[in-house]
Amino acid sequence: MTGNSNTRFDVQQVRGDFPVLAREIRPGIPLTYLDSAATSQKPETVIQAMSTYYQENNANIHRGIHKLAEEATLAYETAREKIARFINAPAADQLIFTRNTTESINLVAYSWGRKYLSAGDRILLTEMEHHSNLIPWQLIAGELDLVLDFIPVTSEGNLDLDVYHDLLKKNPKLVALTHMSNVLGTINPLKEIIRNAKSVGAITLVDGAQSVPHFPVDIANLEVDFYAFSAHKMCGPTGIGALYGRKDLLENMPPFLGGGEMIKRVELRSFKANDIPHKFEAGTPAIAEAVGFGAAVDYLLEIGMDRIEEHEKLLTNYTLEKLLDVPDLTVLGPPAEEKGGVVAFYIKDIHAHDVAQILDGDGIAVRAGHHCAQPLHTKFNLPATTRASMYLYNTIEDIDRFIAGLQKVRDIFK
Repeated sequence: MTGNSNTRFDVQQVRGDFPVLAREIRPGIPLTYLDSAATSQKPETVIQAMSTYYQENNANIHRGIHKLAEEATLAYETAREKIARFINAPAADQLIFTRNTTESINLVAYSWGRKYLSAGDRILLTEMEHHSNLIPWQLIAGELDLVLDFIPVTSEGNLDLDVYHDLLKKNPKLVALTHMSNVLGTINPLKEIIRNAKSVGAITLVDGAQSVPHFPVDIANLEVDFYAFSAHKMCGPTGIGALYGRKDLLENMPPFLGGGEMIKRVELRSFKANDIPHKFEAGTPAIAEAVGFGAAVDYLLEIGMDRIEEHEKLLTNYTLEKLLDVPDLTVLGPPAEEKGGVVAFYIKDIHAHDVAQILDGDGIAVRAGHHCAQPLHTKFNLPATTRASMYLYNTIEDIDRFIAGLQKVRDIFK
């Protein structure tokens, strides 16, 4: 489970751990990185852990008898144990390595969904979902003739829980939602939502891509059935993510992919699947990435997730306060006390892409577009927004440069 550090949080010391933050985008123009909701930067310890694996332990895992294979297997499975403890999962074998949050959700849709859902069954989603927690259910709904229902988002950027309770009366088989919106920053009241879903017998799945990196997540306390997240948003490498699943569900789900490692026995016309988690990890996995994932967890624990959360709240409060000084700018989502370090906004009569391009000229990296949440933007009648997202390495000075950049945007378009 995520722990606390006894050392004081020193953001300048933290910044020194990330090599890319020392970069100048152009001579005299430092990098101001405010795009961590898309992907976080990587500390030297993560980069070095992956390099050490390739330099000293590179081998395939599980089947080898030789020394390198044993070391690689130990490193891979140790990473799994670290990550399971980080989210307080009951057991390491309930944590499956995938490529990312997207693949984790697809795994559930195609393995659990195909086995347990049938024509006319209902899946309950929300209007704030990332496409990763929308498209897989659209695909499986089209294949099995399922019904998709949606919890509305209010004008303030929160889920309408009154409508949620009404939709539960239709007895959905699955409730799938994000823990924290990647656009609005809204942190959903997950404990209450899961409890209500269970009261009607629904299985629950949570997209934790924006939550696990930023504040403590306790799987055992949430009592969620499936929980998905990605390494690259939490100081780890790209190309690897994780799916937590309730043990009895995982054991009774069919394999997602077929090939090596996911089997116990193979004959020409049949096979017997391996035990979990290996049943869902076909082929040679992302071994170096798993090692880097484990190193990222070590790094975050050393700092303390509570301190990271506190630092981001300070930055979010400061950002929202300063944005009030920018004329014609509207922020999406709830107030600071109800959201994480994600601030999406639009400026009247200025396209989001123009905002991002001008900011980039001053070395300020933000994201522009619909952020893989096009239906949510349609809901608010917006083609795109600009999004600034913060993490443990950001500073008040970063925010000041960002605000000055927005004033420059307005001056140019005035």
